[in-house]
Amino acid sequence: MTELLPSNQRESVLTPLGDAGWGALPDRDAIRKVYIFKNFVEAWGWMARVAIWCEKWNHHPEWLNVYRTVDVTLTTHEADGLTELDVKLARKMDSLAATSPEVTFQADLAEPIACLCSLDARK
Repeated sequence: MTELLPSNQRESVLTPLGDAGWGALPDRDAIRKVYIFKNFVEAWGWMARVAIWCEKWNHHPEWLNVYRTVDVTLTTHEADGLTELDVKLARKMDSLAATSPEVTFQADLAEPIACLCSLDARK
């Protein structure tokens, strides 16, 4: 079974993700980011590139696509919270998005990621 991110690693791992636009979801040990691409083709192409990595790593996001917007939530259901797989996939998503022209993100739809830096904070 995949293990939750330990408390002693959360701040060092999650803070950079927060700086990159990832946020925390209230009442869940999960992270969220809303990507906004130039158009539908760019959004769909990015999703296809991400899907290849998801299959390779057998780890799949919760995501929703509406036109040029992709709303992503990452958590590991097997572990009931954040694991290294979520961090790895978030970083991969960001690196793949960086290759798309004019991609931005909407950061005001989630809580600050700092609230997930302790396992006790998720209760």
